[in-house]
Formats: sequence, structure tokens, C-alpha cells
Amino acid sequence: MRHPPILLSTVMTVCLSFGACASASAAQACPPDGWPVERLESLKQGGFVIADANERAALALALTDCLAAPDPGLRDGIAFEALSGWMRKGELPPETLRAMRERLYAMLGAPDADGYAWPFAALVLSEVARTDRLAPWMTPAERSTMVLRAVAYLESVRDYRGFEPDEGWRHGVAHGADWLMQLSLNPALDGPQLHRIVDAVATQAVPATGVAYVFGEPQRLAAPVVYAAQRGIRDEAGWTAWFAALVTRLGDPSLAWRDPQWLARRHDLVAFLQAVYVEADQSADKRVRTLLPGVVAALKTLP
Repeated sequence: MRHPPILLSTVMTVCLSFGACASASAAQACPPDGWPVERLESLKQGGFVIADANERAALALALTDCLAAPDPGLRDGIAFEALSGWMRKGELPPETLRAMRERLYAMLGAPDADGYAWPFAALVLSEVARTDRLAPWMTPAERSTMVLRAVAYLESVRDYRGFEPDEGWRHGVAHGADWLMQLSLNPALDGPQLHRIVDAVATQAVPATGVAYVFGEPQRLAAPVVYAAQRGIRDEAGWTAWFAALVTRLGDPSLAWRDPQWLARRHDLVAFLQAVYVEADQSADKRVRTLLPGVVAALKTLP
């Protein structure tokens, strides 16, 4: 849904007064100047190959605005695919990654009336985090800030829309989980940071709003927990207590089997526990397998 002119003017004024209007104006900045849709489609057909490093970096920054585009072909099929592809090939230097990261942080701090900008900013930030995991370029302070921002993002998600035929993906919870997964894989993170990540997952594994996940969110949420366990941040007793606390998030026991939101929370918790169980059961890592007793105990205590 596009803002009517008067409302958009108001939003822009408010955004400018706070120094950030990334997502409010992103749709108008996409496609970027000099890159009509036809040229972007041609670039995609050619594998997003741009020989000139400066031109590639400039387009990468400009394409961040397309992450808020209502058109899923632009948002997902071009902007995300191009940015992800360049980062996975190591074709964007640290100075470009830093600038991109700051633009994406600004998007997360700006209004997102249509609900596209935040989840896709988070998804691209997961790719930014991946680059630092594979070839470190962030300072410890930058990395710590990213952990805090990723945790805050996942905990803040209240738009649970996944895929809609005419609008494509939003998938905020899954994209936030992907961001935390990439961070949880980074050996530079310490125990307290990994604990923050795992506790953020808990808030969405059993969302208080009582939405029933149907777009694979529990599996995505399980990943950062499994990778954090691989780092040995808790022993078996610690994990058992953590999973037991998830069961309490179901809410008032008197609502069991009588309330749609309670039923949705139970549905989500079962799916999450099963996803963790499958990953831990298939793992040969003793630290990951410390998850199993707690998962089984939680499943057995469910109403």
C-alpha cells in the first residue's frame, strides 16, 4: 500500500527530523537512477556480473532501497539476489559492506508501513554477518552492536506474514533467525553474546500473540540454538531448564485446549522442539546432543 501524498509528506518530515527516512522513501528510489527495470533484469540474466568494482559497489548501495519495493521481483528477485550473490563471491569490499550495513540499520529504524523493508533488511544483514564470519572485517565493537541489533530486531517482530501470492515474502521471524544463525556461527562471539541470541529465539519460538507458524519459522529458529549449543554455552542441566521455561510461555493452564491463541502457542512450541530434536539427534557433536534430554522432557510435560 502506497502512502497518499499528504501522509507521505508528513512521514518524510518526521523522518528527516530524526535523521532517518530510509524505508519511507525507499520505494521512490527504486529502481536506482540509471538502472531501469529492464537493465536490472538483463543484469540478472547475466548473473549480476559487473566488471567495474566501483560501479558494482555503487549499485549495491543503491539496491538497498529496493528491499522495500512492493514488487517481489525487484525486492527479492533482483535486490536480494544481487546483494547476496556479490557478498558470497567476496565482491564487495569492507568499506562498501560497512556503508551497506549502516543503510540497513537505518531502514530498521525507519517506518515500514508495507512491511517489506524490515524483514529484507534483516535478511541482507544476515549476509553481511556471514561475510564477517568467513573473513573478519568488523571490529569487536561493531560486532557487538550487530548482535544487539539482531536480537532487538527478532524480539520486536510483530508482523508474522510469510508468503502472499501477489506480494511475495515478508517472513520477518525467519529472516531474523537467519541473521542470528550467521552470528551464532561466528567464533568471535563470546558466551554472553550467544546467550543473548538464544534468549531472543525463545521470545519468538512461542510468540505471545498466538500466531500459528506455517512458513517454516520453527526450523529457522532452531538453527541458532543448535549452533550456540555447539559452542558449549550450557550444560545438559542448563539446556533442560531453558526448554522447561519455554513450556511456561504457553500461558494460563486453564486455557489449555480452550483458547485459539493457547493452541497456536502450543503448535509453535511443538514444531520448534521437534526441529531442535531432529538436528540434535542427527548430530555427532556431544555438545549439541546435550539439547536432547531437555527437548524430550519439554515434549513430555506439554499438556
